[in-house]
Amino acid sequence: MARYDLSDEEWQLVEPLLPRPGKGRRRVDDRRVTNGIFYVLRTGAPWRDLPERYGPYTTVYNRFNRWAKRGIWLKVFEELARRSPQSLQLIDSSIVRAHQHAAGRKKGGEDHAIGRSRGGLSTKIHAVVDQDGLPVRLHITAGQASDKTVAPLLLDELPPGIVVADRGYDSLALVERVAARGGGEAHIPTQSRVRLQRSVPPDLYRRRNLVERYFCKLKQFRRIATRFEKHAVNFLAAVALASARIWLRSIESAP
Repeated sequence: MARYDLSDEEWQLVEPLLPRPGKGRRRVDDRRVTNGIFYVLRTGAPWRDLPERYGPYTTVYNRFNRWAKRGIWLKVFEELARRSPQSLQLIDSSIVRAHQHAAGRKKGGEDHAIGRSRGGLSTKIHAVVDQDGLPVRLHITAGQASDKTVAPLLLDELPPGIVVADRGYDSLALVERVAARGGGEAHIPTQSRVRLQRSVPPDLYRRRNLVERYFCKLKQFRRIATRFEKHAVNFLAAVALASARIWLRSIESAP
């Protein structure tokens, strides 16, 4: 078995989350196709360069593309994320450069979450991780998007908990929004120019390294570290699949 492929235990967790083929229809082996998708995500290889052991590259790409549009890959991630008790919610974002193949868009066309930041054309990945550094919520925007405006989209669907973020999320409205969720508590330091400073327990703030470590793991998938996908829905699906793989490895290694 190639090191990119799902182990037997990982596949047993993923298989029930995938849709069943329609009555009277046969489908190419789901496990082989899914392994082919993970190979491309991990190596960053073009779909045409997929090794023969995964079958025709057109089959693998078409499955990834169709299921991305149907939200199936995102659902796989969300189902795995339901395992988290979410007693701690660490929120942050990370910018990835958009490859020239992904950056082309007709003027006035659909927004595919690619914008200009200091690094040029880029996309920003927003995430919330739990007390174990495992992702529970994902969102993507153009690279220049403000973190504090995206935070409610990530947090509103989560249960009340302790939210920890850096100064980029400094907003009294966000702090009050977290508190209004019923038992929620926000630990976000204020920016230096603010007269009334909020203090954050140092030991709690240091735990933000968990979300930073998550992004390091995520960017080991080369197709995430550099965005090759032209459509936002496909790139979000790729991020969701990579995040699902992080979950699978954590579950497999649990005692």
